[in-house]
This record gives sequence, C-alpha cells and structure tokens, in this order.
Amino acid sequence: MTQTSPSILIDVEEAAAMTGKTPGAFRWAIHNGTAPPSALIMGRRVFRRADVLAWIDKQFEEQNGTAA
Repeated sequence: MTQTSPSILIDVEEAAAMTGKTPGAFRWAIHNGTAPPSALIMGRRVFRRADVLAWIDKQFEEQNGTAA
C-alpha cells in the first residue's frame, strides 16, 4: 500500500524538526509539560501532526497576538 498523505502520527524527532528544536530539547519540553499533547502508543511517544501545528500557531498567537 502506497501512502500519499503525511502520517497522522509523528515521532519526537519529526515533531522536534517541525519546531526547529533538537530531539533532546523537545524531550525536555515534554518532561516540563510545555510540549504539544502526546501519547505513549505501544511504548512509543507520538504526536498528532495536527496537534503540533496547532501548538505552533498558539505560540505565535500568545506572543504576537496573531497566528502564523
């Protein structure tokens, strides 16, 4: 089966890349509770791509009063 759309779930490395952070810095944000919502699925920390994008937009709104 060929996948034509981006995966709904992404891992820490991809979420970190989307935010311009290193995976280590992103894991620290998870630990501090400042990262986008995530879940452990079968022992793997994953994020919904839409949640990460919404979290990025929220950061812009909170800091600049506007969305990206």
